[in-house]
This record gives sequence, structure tokens and C-alpha cells, in this order.
Amino acid sequence: MGTLLELDLTRGVLETPPASPVAAFRARHLPTLRELVSALRKGARDDSVVGVVAHLGGQRLSLAQVQELREAVADFRTSGKSAVAWTESFGESGQGTVAYYLATAFDEIWLQPSGDLAITGVSVQAVFIRGALDKAGVIPQFGKRREYKTAADTFTEKEMTAPAREMASRLAASAYEQIVEGIAVRRRLDTARIRELVDSAPLHAQAGLDAGLVDRLGYRSDVYDELEKQLQYDDRLLAERYIRRGPRTLHELRKTLPWPQKPLVAVVRVTGGISVGRNSNSPMGGPGSGSDTVGAALRAVAENEHVKAVVLRVDSPGGSYVASDAIRNEVLRLRSTGRPVIASMGGVAASGGYFVAMPADVIVAQPGTITGSIGVLTGKGVIRDAMGRIGISRDVVSEGANAQMYSAQEEFTDDQWARLEETLDRIYKDFVAKAAQDRGLPEERLEALARGRVWTGADAHGHKLVDELGGFQHALTLACNRAGLDRDEIGVIAAPHRNLLSQLRAPTTTDDLAVSASPLTLDGLTTGLYSALGLPPAGVLRMAFNWEIS
Repeated sequence: MGTLLELDLTRGVLETPPASPVAAFRARHLPTLRELVSALRKGARDDSVVGVVAHLGGQRLSLAQVQELREAVADFRTSGKSAVAWTESFGESGQGTVAYYLATAFDEIWLQPSGDLAITGVSVQAVFIRGALDKAGVIPQFGKRREYKTAADTFTEKEMTAPAREMASRLAASAYEQIVEGIAVRRRLDTARIRELVDSAPLHAQAGLDAGLVDRLGYRSDVYDELEKQLQYDDRLLAERYIRRGPRTLHELRKTLPWPQKPLVAVVRVTGGISVGRNSNSPMGGPGSGSDTVGAALRAVAENEHVKAVVLRVDSPGGSYVASDAIRNEVLRLRSTGRPVIASMGGVAASGGYFVAMPADVIVAQPGTITGSIGVLTGKGVIRDAMGRIGISRDVVSEGANAQMYSAQEEFTDDQWARLEETLDRIYKDFVAKAAQDRGLPEERLEALARGRVWTGADAHGHKLVDELGGFQHALTLACNRAGLDRDEIGVIAAPHRNLLSQLRAPTTTDDLAVSASPLTLDGLTTGLYSALGLPPAGVLRMAFNWEIS
């Protein structure tokens, strides 16, 4: 008798806990990726846990998230406990390749008899709105460094450029190689056979069973009837509830006591777009990382004598150059104290996201992490004619030849465009030089890998842009090893972290202010609206944000 852990992955997962009451309400009942991974790790070592069952499908997970969960399931299976996955269908009139890739991490896969295996492969998609801008009368003016910095193409092109197509082709090929290899190993089939099956998909449930892609056909009730018969559990519990519940044994209680003081590993997160100021979480734009908040967190852990190592968790497509540079400087300052800093990349750590990770002692990424994009982009869309078409005009009086340089009402003059080009060259040169310094590579070698190009984590590892492949738990283990700590005898804290009382108390220093919640403003709503409409976000270190691997 015991507890059966349940993973419901049809809802999706969060990379980071909600940062505001509004965000918490919107994300209610959603687990974080770290909670699920921690629950599986703890459950593997808990004698009261007899197995795990996962419901797959629904909300699509990123390839890197799936790889993080696959590692956690593999760790759970080493305990000898049962791990079963089930679904109604791997893609009903849709793509089911990545979901099936996750399912193969489990001991047994169940598929509803009426379901399909839409394991049809991998595609990389990009959206272009140049035609719509032309019809609306919007004039796109963007500069970039270099040819692979494709975010500008969204506004300036109607299809992929040759460099963009080359990059997209390699992204798709790398992701496909990882998925095929992972499926082949777990299902004990040749990679050539897996490719044949993918090319003949979608397959109906019986064909999938005959091909050895699934183990059993049945409905949800059949899955649970069989598990109850085999495991004889007397309790079922969602994985996130299992990891959140209080101590139930004397041993668990002792581990929660504040004494004796354990050495700490701090986790500092850089999530979403990077900007100057405080962290944000707008209703439409999602979470964002401010250099003030992240910098204050890094300074706080540097001053905490109990913190022996730091994991910098990055899940960001980048943003502001100066904000990214400020965070990088704090990472270097933290390293100068002798504490190891391990960068753990999530689904994406590109452009400014790569900039803040590159000075770490070790960079860890999943094979499917989107990273790199060492390049620069800036510009504007001139909406003067578009507004005029609906009867809106604007008049302005200004002093200074370049007062209207960044106005959406006026095109760049030749002199202004030259200045913009100089800025792009300066920032790109600085990015490449600092990346070469941090990664210990000759500048010429780094320049060849840069040029705005996006890589998968697997390819980035091959090019030495990333040191090791793995997830958060691997990064945490590396941090412990580097600091000479026992992985099972540490405390893990999040920074910045403030309880409700401290949040209500008025800040007394600029660092206090930096880690307090940023107020919800119309600016945040506007940023979210711009993102929803596909308009360019602020910041020159931004990845081509419309790439989508599915």
C-alpha cells in the first residue's frame, strides 16, 4: 500500500512561480517545472511512493521542458518503481511528436483505442507581417548585426531569407535527431525504423501498437484499474501537491528545521524579456526580468555567508543591452567572491539571455534549448501613413536635429541611419568580445559562431558555447560539486524571495526597492499588447522571437 503520484501535463507547466497575485490567479493550479522534477526525485527515494502515472497531451511543452522531464522520469525509474504514461491521442488533427518523445521516457505507454500517433516530425515556423504592414501603410526600418539576426525579417521580409532558411533547417534537423535518437533508445528500435514510422504517420492506435510504439491500448479507467491491481495503492496525489505538503515523518521534519544551519545554494532566475529596472509581470506580456531586481539578488547572495554556490536559471530571449551588461557584471562580481556560478538554461537563453549566462563558471543547457543569437537588432516602424488612413494626424514642435530620431511618425534621415549603424557595430563588437573572453575562445572563432545565429543546445555544446548538457538538477549537482557540498545535505533558496510581511514593509534601500513587486501599469499592458501584435519589443539584444519548433 502507498501513494501513486500523478502528473497532469495536459495543463502545461510554468518555468517560474507567479510573481504577483494577478499572475498567481491566472496560473492557479499550474505546477512549475522545478516542482515536478523535485517531486519525481523525492518520490524515487520515498518508500511510501509506489509509482507515477502521467496524463499527456493538451498544452504543448517546449522541447527543453520535455527533456528536463525525461531526465526526471529516468531518475525516478532507477528506483525500480512503475512509471506509466497515458493519453487519449498523440495529436488529434495536430502535432504529437514532442509529446510522444516525452512518453517514451516511461516504462509503459497507454493509448486510447480511438487515438492517433501524429508523430509527423519537426518543423520550424516563422511569421512574417511585411505584407500586412504594407497594406496598413507602416514603413519598417530596422538594422541588424549580422545576417542570422532574423527578428527584423518579421517586419522587413515576406518569407525566409537564405541565411534564415539555413538556420531554420539546422534547428529542425538538430531537434529531429535528438527526438529520433531518444525514441529509438527507449523503444529498442533502430533510428532508421523510427524515421520510417514518422514518415508514415499519423498512425492509428492499433498500427502504433503493432509497430511497438505503444505498449497497451485502453481508456483512462483501464489504466487506473491495471495500476491499482499491480501496485495496490491506497492514495493518489498530484506531484505538485506531494512536493508542497508539509513533513509527514520525523526525518522530514528534521530536514525542515532551521538548525543546524545547512550550506545554501541560491537560485537566481532571469525569466522573460530583460529590461532596465525591476522585474515585471504584465497580464499580456508575461514575466520580465529587470536588471535592478536581478542585480540586487546577485548582490544579496554574494553578501550571504551561508550561500556557497549559485545556479543562475535563464529562460529568456533577451532584451536590453545595457540591462544585460549590468547583470553580466554582477555575475562576474559574484564569481570574484569565490562562489561557483552555474548557468542553467531553460527553453530559451538567447541574445541577452545568452549574454547574462556566458560569464558563469559552467553553462548547462538541454539539447533542445534555443540559445546563441549573438547579434544586435534595432529600428522602428513608421506609422504616420497608417494613422493618416484612418484620419489621425500628429503635429510636433521640437528642438535638436535628432529630437524625432526614434519617433514612429518620421523616417530616419541618412545621418540618423548612419548613427544607428554605428551603434549596431559598437554593440555587436562588444558582445562578440565579451563572449570570446567569457568562453575562452579566440575572437575570430567566436565571430564565426555569432552573426546573430540561433543554435540548439546540442549544437551549441559542440561549438563550445555551452559546457554541458542537462537540466536544472544537473546544474545543481555541479554547483554542489564545485563548492565541495553534499547534494543531499544542502538548502536551496530562491533569490530574490520576500515573504508577505517583508513585501508590505516600506523599502529602506534601493536594493529593497529593486526586489519589491513592480506596480502594474499601462506601460506593462502596452508592452504586452505590442508583443501580441507582433511589434518589436524594446531592447537590441533580442532573439528572433517568432521561431517555433513543433
